[in-house]
Amino acid sequence: MTSVSVSFEVRRQLNSMRALGNYGSVDELLLHMLKAHRLNHIQADGDRLRSRIAELDDIDVASLIARLDLSPYEE
Repeated sequence: MTSVSVSFEVRRQLNSMRALGNYGSVDELLLHMLKAHRLNHIQADGDRLRSRIAELDDIDVASLIARLDLSPYEE
């Protein structure tokens, strides 16, 4: 098991989860849980980015450039 100090109850719960999930060790279970947690965060970030990109579909880029006076083609 990892070097993290845990209570008897937490250790019992982890071992129960390990057995139910057919994991070879508690470390393997924890690695799987961390991976799932990270993937959930990545998916949530992706969803947020997709929604922000969808908001950009309605922007007229040419008029925005003209309003900001950033066009490299104007003299």
